Amino acid sequence: MISRRIGRFAGDRRLALLLIAAGLLLTGRVWLAEHPEHDPWAPLDLRDPPGWATETKLIALREDAPACRAVLERSAIAHDVLEPAGEGACRREDRTRLTDYPLSPNTPPVTCPASIALLLWERDVLKPTAHDIFGSEIARIEHLGAYSCRRLYGRDSGAWSEHATANAIDVAGFVLADGTRISVLRDWSGEGDKAQFLRTVRDGACSSFATVLSPDYNAAHADHFHLDMSPRWRGVCR
Repeated sequence: MISRRIGRFAGDRRLALLLIAAGLLLTGRVWLAEHPEHDPWAPLDLRDPPGWATETKLIALREDAPACRAVLERSAIAHDVLEPAGEGACRREDRTRLTDYPLSPNTPPVTCPASIALLLWERDVLKPTAHDIFGSEIARIEHLGAYSCRRLYGRDSGAWSEHATANAIDVAGFVLADGTRISVLRDWSGEGDKAQFLRTVRDGACSSFATVLSPDYNAAHADHFHLDMSPRWRGVCR
């Protein structure tokens, strides 16, 4: 028999609260199962939309190449894993090449975290921005290279560049499916569609890459975007 005085006794109140909590927990678990992008314990799958837990999962991959490659496999991303190369500070243990990505003049191997950042940038920023502004698709992403065994700005001493391990890539421009060419060097300044496109995709890159440097940063970046996945900080966007 249900007590007519339910709520008047501590035991009744505790039971009611326990049942409510259990119901909320069950509802939450079902909801997370349907929305793994918000579940911090669900394996990352790049086919899922960005969610509350996505950034934390991506940051965790920066220094974990095996886990990163598992994400590429799980997400059915076409890629090659190449043998390590180089020596000393320029030793590249992680050499991952995307085999279906529109880089030009070639698709160089970069680190797995940089590969994932490139994929997300293309999907979530480049494609929708090109469609919104130009009504066209991205045909090619023109780059100036990924690997370069050097210190920052080519100095004789100091910190090594992220390019030394191909954890970075320099993007110089874009070619759309309709033939439109967009150059960082020529089109950054101004108020036209090309300048708007470049500034939008620069800002959007900051959601995927640890470091984004553009012509706004200094003269050394007047002709390209520097994009890298340095584990040293959470995000630099200039």
